[in-house]
Amino acid sequence: MAILGKIRQKSIFLILVIGLALFAFVISGAFGAGSGDAGPSEPIGIINGEEISLENFRLLVDQTERTYGYSSLQAVEVVWNQYVRSQLFEAEFKELGIDAGKDQIEQVVSSTESIITDPRFINEAGFFDFGLFADFIGQMRSSNLQAYEQWKQQEAGIISSAREGIYFDLIKSSTGITLKEAQINFHLETDNVDVNYVQIPYASIPDSLVPVSESDVAKYIKNNAKQFDREAIRSLQYISFLEQATAEDETIIRNTLEGLVDDRIEYNEVSKLTDTIEGFRTTKDLTAFIDRYSEVSFDSIYTPKGRLPSAYADILYNLEEGEIFGPYKDINSLKISKLLDRKENGSIRASHIMIAYQGAQQADESITRTKEEAKKYANDLARQVRRGKEKIELLAIKFSDDKSNRVGGDLGFFQEGTTAPEIFDFANKNRIGRVGVVETPFGFHVVKITNKQDLVLLASVSNEIIPSDKTSNKIFKGATQFEMDAAKGDFAALAAESNYQVRNVASVAELDENLPGLPEQRNIVQWAFNDDTEEGEIKRFNLSYGGYAIVQLVEKKAAGLASAKDVFNEVAPKVREEKKAKMIIEDNKSTASLEDLAAKNGLEVVNALAVNQKSGTLVGAGYEPYVVGAAFGLAENGLSKLIKGNNGVYKLQLTAKRVAEDLEDYSAYAQQLQKTERDQLAQRIIAALESAAEIEDNRALYY
Repeated sequence: MAILGKIRQKSIFLILVIGLALFAFVISGAFGAGSGDAGPSEPIGIINGEEISLENFRLLVDQTERTYGYSSLQAVEVVWNQYVRSQLFEAEFKELGIDAGKDQIEQVVSSTESIITDPRFINEAGFFDFGLFADFIGQMRSSNLQAYEQWKQQEAGIISSAREGIYFDLIKSSTGITLKEAQINFHLETDNVDVNYVQIPYASIPDSLVPVSESDVAKYIKNNAKQFDREAIRSLQYISFLEQATAEDETIIRNTLEGLVDDRIEYNEVSKLTDTIEGFRTTKDLTAFIDRYSEVSFDSIYTPKGRLPSAYADILYNLEEGEIFGPYKDINSLKISKLLDRKENGSIRASHIMIAYQGAQQADESITRTKEEAKKYANDLARQVRRGKEKIELLAIKFSDDKSNRVGGDLGFFQEGTTAPEIFDFANKNRIGRVGVVETPFGFHVVKITNKQDLVLLASVSNEIIPSDKTSNKIFKGATQFEMDAAKGDFAALAAESNYQVRNVASVAELDENLPGLPEQRNIVQWAFNDDTEEGEIKRFNLSYGGYAIVQLVEKKAAGLASAKDVFNEVAPKVREEKKAKMIIEDNKSTASLEDLAAKNGLEVVNALAVNQKSGTLVGAGYEPYVVGAAFGLAENGLSKLIKGNNGVYKLQLTAKRVAEDLEDYSAYAQQLQKTERDQLAQRIIAALESAAEIEDNRALYY
């Protein structure tokens, strides 16, 4: 759901395109109809008997990768989830006869931020006008066919959103919380009890005294089969041979850069004469010099100190004009830098208090003050700051109408063009410490200038630290040799002989993309799940970021119920707790009172006050919903039997029970509960539709 939320925030593009393949609609003659392609005969998936076109699916995956910068498998997951959702909803729409009319379309359009903030659709009163929007679409249809085709994709998604809204509203209207349900929930939240209890923790019995066998675990798995239904997995082991620059490689790059600083004499084979090659210090065409020798082009933007490489910021910032520093390391590159110019006080820091007024840009609807009132208010605050009565940081926290109030109004360092021009002009023309009132389209700002720094213009020659051909060849030779040796011997033993680190990956799923230590290695996963790949087989893979991985398929595990061996470490503690609980109960079944039980086990009687059923927490013991429920079932001064809990075995005595007085009317409380339920309804509906659907997933055959 998190990925889906991200897509909806950025654009409704993906849902819209999928909707195009599913829906068709016309709005007042201005809205066209979508169409779907037949698709190839071999589907990538089947949802309730409906095939998913592989061609359309791939198109959407490509578009999603380009639009959002996702990896291939991330895009596949997003598109698949959208297809499943769209197909399931379409079936529901047909079954219930749901369609969207103009009113529903208008409602969705009027809540789409990118549309309602477009100046083309704002009327003279300053509000979004659906009529202007519809006219615009009509004009687009006749004058810009390409843009209109793009709109049709958006239109289909809007229709889909509108129909979903109708569907959810229908279900919401049929759900509710009865007054009796509200009453029960109210007492679950407000009734409480006081109890005395003794907890005999499971840790009181050493694990060594409670052996757990594979047959014990197998029995537990059988009794809890739903928890241990596993998809097909593969186990791998691998060694990586990463192409990384050596210290020698770095020294060569460093020496090369040092050789560029000053003029040098080179022999010209053509003219048989010596030429003087200008260096970085003396070159007259700096841009051409950097284009020739640097992997990063010349950037003529002035830079504040805070954006310089942190380890060398002081040195670079304080260079004299024409002075050169380097080579120095900046992340994965070596650089030499030359100071070309300095712009005094070009970077400014200030704090402000923004006082908005009704009608100002981005003003909150709750703001009712007039422009005149806002100006007077800002001037009053400015006087307080000037006279030292209040610090601007404290006033900003209390009164500023923008998000900077969270940081005391601090705007940080800014340059021309990075903040409101009115604020920059004021800060640029005045000294540090000056306080003034500045008007912008957003309101009136009480501004205090807190610092000024120079901006510097640096020219840099930058070379990435990469392995030399010699290093790359050595790595390739090592990887190839190990691959050949491992094919004839023991993978792990050979790795140990050569002092290579073996990485074990115990559980690889069919649609995994990333392996521990090896990101974006879909080709390895596909090889591991290929029917022709045998257990013990070894293969070398090229890594996209340089180097090689020698991988061995250790084990194939088919889909189905997990074996006791596979989940032994996961299940054994649970089985051991069950055994310990039986031992504790058997050993203490004859103790009548809490005091006797505590004395026998060297424990204390604990008093827990105001224990509540809703939280399920037993004070002093942790989350114990079953034990708390048992406490509420006791009569006052009643004593419980020995009870198995999450963290031990318990015996309780109820000392007091407080039942809250009933509300005179549960209607408001029921409405509150109903709102909470309805907020979660959409997610539950989608989960329910998916669980009831017949879905055949063939993605792993194509990606």
